[in-house]
Amino acid sequence: MQRRFRGPPTAAIVVAVAVIEVVGTVFASARQPDHRVLDALGFVLLLAGPASLSLRRRAPLVMLPAAAASVGAYLALGYAWGPVFLSLALAFVLSAAAGKRWQTWAVAGACASVLVAAAAASGDEFALVRAFAGTSWLAILVLMGEGIRLRTERVAERRRQREAREQAARDEYRLALARDIHDVVAHSLSLINVRASVALHLGEKDPAQFRPALEAIKAASKDSLAEIRQLLGVLREDAPLKPAPPPRLDRVPALADDARRAGLEVSLTQPDTAAVQQLPDTVQEAAYRIVQEALTNVVRHSGARKAAVVLALEGTAPDGKPGKQLTVTIDDDGAGAAGVPEGNGVTGMRERAAAVGGSLSLAPLNPALPHPGWRVRAVIPLAGSLAGRPPEPEGETR
Repeated sequence: MQRRFRGPPTAAIVVAVAVIEVVGTVFASARQPDHRVLDALGFVLLLAGPASLSLRRRAPLVMLPAAAASVGAYLALGYAWGPVFLSLALAFVLSAAAGKRWQTWAVAGACASVLVAAAAASGDEFALVRAFAGTSWLAILVLMGEGIRLRTERVAERRRQREAREQAARDEYRLALARDIHDVVAHSLSLINVRASVALHLGEKDPAQFRPALEAIKAASKDSLAEIRQLLGVLREDAPLKPAPPPRLDRVPALADDARRAGLEVSLTQPDTAAVQQLPDTVQEAAYRIVQEALTNVVRHSGARKAAVVLALEGTAPDGKPGKQLTVTIDDDGAGAAGVPEGNGVTGMRERAAAVGGSLSLAPLNPALPHPGWRVRAVIPLAGSLAGRPPEPEGETR
């Protein structure tokens, strides 16, 4: 796409060039008595060149031929030499800067041909030298316009790239915020819904169920409100809140307790606490959110009675730090999710795993059974993460 050169205001250019050409030519004609005296037609041709520059944005294809025609007519009628070439020179620069490359070079070639033909016809031994000098100036003017065009395009391209980066950052921030809101709201509301359903179902038969159900609802709603306030505080620039620390893996037992209060039997296996503490915050947050969303889906959709959460550090790093990868596995004995379209929660888990260089897989445990169960497994590589850099690519396909 061609970009028009955006320079000084057109009216200012036209007025300045007209004043310079008229005043300069009047003074120059006084010292050239052998040329035709400036008359009304001469002044019209002098002003026609600057006037053609007013077309640089509305009709750039007309600007350069009009300027060349007015200058050519002025010289052909024998008027005095002067700064009459200024409008033509600017027309070459502006036309090339506007991206009219072929037209600009064509007019420059035509003008050069006229100069060479006039020099050859004059018989002056220095005329060809002057024609060569004029042709060189024509090329310089066109190249100046090309340089302005290239610089303008580079500036515009850098601006587009900067805007694209800013837009990508805004999109990534928006998606991250949407994932956080979904995880917090879905998890807490699921627990509240389950406990409220239990209380309503068993309340008349077993009133003792009311108190633990209300306590679970109170705790879930309190945690949910606290996290939502932090998320909303990020959106309010007029009243920013101190950002909450990212959730870490030492809070996973609390997720298991929440699921147990919802009636799910949850077993939890996790590595040594000291080893887990060395993991980067980004890895711990991603693993925590994956466990949170997986347990939420088990409670809400699977109809499962049991679930097993296993966190494991596999391999041993040469420096004795945690292993090469962290695996997060959540198994349940529910109805499974084969053939069910993935929702926002599963998409969020995939994005969280990918953000730390890992992968997520979902599959039934026992496809032959009526209740095949379901496995959610995330593999997060740690090589390079502990040093604060992205993980190095490995030969195997994850």
